[in-house]
Amino acid sequence: MTRLPTPAWSKAEIAFWLIPIAAFFLFPHYLTLGSQILIAGLFALSLDLILGYARIISLGHAAFFGLGAYTAGLLAKHGYGEPLSGLVLAAIIAAAAGWLTSFLIVRGQDLTRLMVTLGIGLMLYETANQASSITGGIDGLSGVEMKKLLGLFGFGLDGRTAYLYSLAVLFVVFNAARVLVRSPFGLSLKGIREGERRMPAIGASVRRKLVAVYTVGAGIAGVAGALLAQTTQFVGIDVFGFQRSAELMIMLVLGGTGYLYGALIGAAAFMILQDYLANLNPVYWQLWLGFLLVLLVLFARGGLMGGLVTLRSRLGKP
Repeated sequence: MTRLPTPAWSKAEIAFWLIPIAAFFLFPHYLTLGSQILIAGLFALSLDLILGYARIISLGHAAFFGLGAYTAGLLAKHGYGEPLSGLVLAAIIAAAAGWLTSFLIVRGQDLTRLMVTLGIGLMLYETANQASSITGGIDGLSGVEMKKLLGLFGFGLDGRTAYLYSLAVLFVVFNAARVLVRSPFGLSLKGIREGERRMPAIGASVRRKLVAVYTVGAGIAGVAGALLAQTTQFVGIDVFGFQRSAELMIMLVLGGTGYLYGALIGAAAFMILQDYLANLNPVYWQLWLGFLLVLLVLFARGGLMGGLVTLRSRLGKP
């Protein structure tokens, strides 16, 4: 298979990645929120791969996020709190679960996929609730004790290690996803998104490619879940919750699907808006957030990233 050259990083992309680095120094009192934004961005990225590039709609993506979180949390609770190995094992467990369930999901169409993914998420939520002797049930999994990252950097209350660790993992995974979507495999996913029924005519195996990308997306979601467990040193049963999957979908709608960067921008915008509006009005903050989402859908199709692309084209920039 011919390998396509990966485009060099543009100035806009370099500037984008300099923002979280600058935030580390400019906002030292908000590093905990910053690490949560980075983790949410990684989680949104995992869904963007399967929704934005393969058009697989999912309302149960939190299932893989939760599996990653509990894998890393249980390892740390039982004395295996080395962060990187926990991250790898969480990715493997979540990817395996994604591969097993993908055969059910790729067989159906949009409504079927919605119901199947939602059902899988609900089943895992209830399983975690019933297995309270292992997971902690509704009280959550406590006693998660992480070892020092690379044997040097501890996860302190200042959030510095957690922030830099989350940023490094996000950058590495994002770069891998960037290479993937620009490869022949990624181009075939775009072809499936635009015309799934026409792809077999050119010899493309639609089912295999959907299974592959769904597995990859599940693995990345598992990494995000593991990051949450390791940086907060706690796993709540809500990691499997429907609300987490719903908020993830909102992040993508807000940022724009099919751009990769839209997932990161949407996650940052949602988390910052949520924090600001909740502090401004703890009772009605969801009302204002919903109002902003409605305005965005009406006037900025394709989300924030789509709006930026449209603006760029109108200004005549390539």
